[in-house]
Amino acid sequence: MHWETWLTLLVVVGVFVGLVRNMATPAALMFLALAVLLTAGAVTGTDRLVTSTEAVAGFGNTGLVTVGLLFVVVAGLVHTGAVTMITEPIIGRPRRLTTAQSRLLLPVSALSAFLNNTPIVAMFLPVVDDLAKRSRLPASRLFLPLSYASILGGMCTLIGTSTNLVVNGMLTEQARLPGLALFDLAWVGVPIAIVGLAYILLTSGRLLPDTDSSVSVDEDPRRYTAEVVVEPGGPLVGKRVESAGLRHLPGLFLAEIERDGEVLPAVSPTERLQSDDRLVFVGVVESVVDLYRIRGLKPASDQVHKLREPREERCMVEAVVSDRCPLVGKSIREGRFRTEYNAAVMAVARGGRRLRGKIGDIVLQPGDTLLLETHPNFLDIQRNARDFFLVSGIEDSTPRRHERAWVSLGILAGMVALAATGVLSMLNAALLAACGMILGRCATLSEAKRQVDWNVLMVIGAALGVGQAMANSGAGALVASGLIELAGGHPWLVLAAVFVVTTVFTELITNNAAAVIVFPIAVSAAERLGADPTAFVITLMIAASASFSSPLGYQTNLMVFGPGGYQATDYLRFGIPLNIIAGVITVLLAPLVWPF
Repeated sequence: MHWETWLTLLVVVGVFVGLVRNMATPAALMFLALAVLLTAGAVTGTDRLVTSTEAVAGFGNTGLVTVGLLFVVVAGLVHTGAVTMITEPIIGRPRRLTTAQSRLLLPVSALSAFLNNTPIVAMFLPVVDDLAKRSRLPASRLFLPLSYASILGGMCTLIGTSTNLVVNGMLTEQARLPGLALFDLAWVGVPIAIVGLAYILLTSGRLLPDTDSSVSVDEDPRRYTAEVVVEPGGPLVGKRVESAGLRHLPGLFLAEIERDGEVLPAVSPTERLQSDDRLVFVGVVESVVDLYRIRGLKPASDQVHKLREPREERCMVEAVVSDRCPLVGKSIREGRFRTEYNAAVMAVARGGRRLRGKIGDIVLQPGDTLLLETHPNFLDIQRNARDFFLVSGIEDSTPRRHERAWVSLGILAGMVALAATGVLSMLNAALLAACGMILGRCATLSEAKRQVDWNVLMVIGAALGVGQAMANSGAGALVASGLIELAGGHPWLVLAAVFVVTTVFTELITNNAAAVIVFPIAVSAAERLGADPTAFVITLMIAASASFSSPLGYQTNLMVFGPGGYQATDYLRFGIPLNIIAGVITVLLAPLVWPF
């Protein structure tokens, strides 16, 4: 046994301890580990660690590049509102927990099979919060099932998780073996997803706490008055107020409807919407921003469509009118905001009071807060100007491009079809789809760059270099031989050991790091047994994704931790049975589909 083996194991254990104790970010720890191994190799001249070429090769891994491109594809879906367009009619307004869960979890798992889990869960967090409040259901029994459903869906295809793509890249580039097809994982992943979703529906009512969501509308004393118009020919025409989802919007209430010059106060939930109805809402800023993203509604002010910048290049800002503003004492219409500031007033707040009349007729007073749709430079220009006391941007407030929703869905369907039929590789199909999202104006370049999770890509790239050192130094083979001895040389037991080791690593560190570290161990174990490594690689992919027992192992678990008001014990109680379900099904089915 060489000193390089022990050094590599020591470095990996150090990374493991650092991640568990949260001593630094995963990216920082992985880069530090890679730097130690690379430096040791350069100083000693050994070829049993990692060379500079091997250290950076991970950042050119086809799986990593594909993951980055899929973030761009997701950006197009997010900024066109395509996912919401599909899921809202499915989720509806359920009253029972099992009905709400089934309507929520099925589309989430289906979408997660073809898109990265993290943005899917991010898109559904406000949907779940809204669903819990409107249906008066415990949010704690919806948020964690949301995360688990995305994980289960990601197990079903090669592009379901970044881990699958990274491991497949290692399979072709390091192990020199044929890569997996898009739906190869479905032989094992779909049965796990079916049983796992059934388990969630049957047991979440007993195993998860009954608590309210900790995600609540900001206790902001300001109440904005906002006006929207029902778009002629849109999806809301002819719908009742309640069935259109406008009755119980979190943080908003429908104050009145103006129709043909008549005002309908105290709007009934059964009132049917008509073309060009003017709806007046009162609520907090976050909810008003969401209001303008609802398909079938458009801003009441025609000034929005006359601004110089395209809507995809605009943002929303809050501006407090100062006592030196020349518009004080004038109505908003007289203020000519488009001419003076290249901005359109979307809503007005005057403390907690509701403002009567049309927004254009409101006479401005010092201290009024305006919600403006404008160009990003407005912040820099007006932040220190005399007209406004305070100017602040609202994060992620770019208007949705609903008219491009079907374009983005068509691009996604084309990507899946090209990859599934083998016409193009997954990398090629993802590259084509990413270009399509940009050229098709579903997302801008800046939006696409913001959507990419660079930390995930850095962790994967550095971890691949560390994994290469494990293979070169013989550390992977050493651990593999230990597993084989422990399992008595029986392939089924070795396969089970690979699953257990990978899933434990995943729960304590991160799924991508766990997969990269265990990959050389799994391949070495298969080679020593004289077995086909495919079943071992499939088991590794599933185990690395099966993060159900800890909020740390998978990013989506951490995302729902706060909103659901969970304790770590909730993950253990509800998640360990799912780990067992995934392990048993994988170890039983993988060798049947891909014999040893």
